Amino acid sequence: MRRIFIFILLVAAAVGQTAPLAKPAAAPEDENSAKARTLIDQAIKALGGQAYLTAKTKGEDGRYFTFYHGESRGTGIAFGLYTKFPDKQRLEILKVRSYHFLLFTVGGIASKDKSDIVVIHNADKAYEVTFKGTAKEDPKVTTAFIRRREHSIDAVLRKWINEPGVAFFYEGQAVAAEKPAEQISVTNAKNDSVTLYLDATTHLPIKTSYSWRDPQDKYRNVEEEVFDNYKLVAGIMTPHSVTRYLNGDMSYQKFLNEVVFNNDLPDNLFEANITYDPFKNSSSR
Repeated sequence: MRRIFIFILLVAAAVGQTAPLAKPAAAPEDENSAKARTLIDQAIKALGGQAYLTAKTKGEDGRYFTFYHGESRGTGIAFGLYTKFPDKQRLEILKVRSYHFLLFTVGGIASKDKSDIVVIHNADKAYEVTFKGTAKEDPKVTTAFIRRREHSIDAVLRKWINEPGVAFFYEGQAVAAEKPAEQISVTNAKNDSVTLYLDATTHLPIKTSYSWRDPQDKYRNVEEEVFDNYKLVAGIMTPHSVTRYLNGDMSYQKFLNEVVFNNDLPDNLFEANITYDPFKNSSSR
């Protein structure tokens, strides 16, 4: 009897050694990251999924306003804006609202009114076209534009989330633009971060926020963009109202009348040749 008991113990021990170990519970940070990524995937789906991610170009027609200390600087400026993802953009402010399809020369403008202006951004190059000719854009303005572009909702959802070393953080429920939202932060390998506020019901982006430190005065600045009045255009949910804030103060707002995706925008629409230097005379003094 004793021999049988010992044999049973040996068999049980052998079985115990070969039995698979129980799977450890997921670490809290893994669950947090997974939740954040799931919400981002829901946001992309809400925006249109592959239609949103694979859009090649975007054309906008509308009116924008600039603000200083929260006060509007005017009654608004009519504009045409043409984007070729990921880094080409052309802004046209013309008295004659013909826009790019009536232009006969690259970098030129349809009329020669003194109020006409075309601003071209192509990667890290930027040009300003007026009745005087074509000049390099003020470097400070170009730096600010590139910073906004690299932290935009399109950059985060189309580029950041697929980069090596990116991290996702779910930061809980919040309120953005007076709407209930889910707050998520996306941090890239350079430790640069953008916070997204997604509508708790529709999953559409309500707001983005990021901070940067001024290289001159070393102060930390916070820039935010708020998206509203979404409409379905070519299978893509598109905000027709965008408001920008700097350190809590409204700085820019645009309202769109029409949006077109995947229209034919040739590369030379985003090219220009510099014809004069507006700072040459002032710098020589």
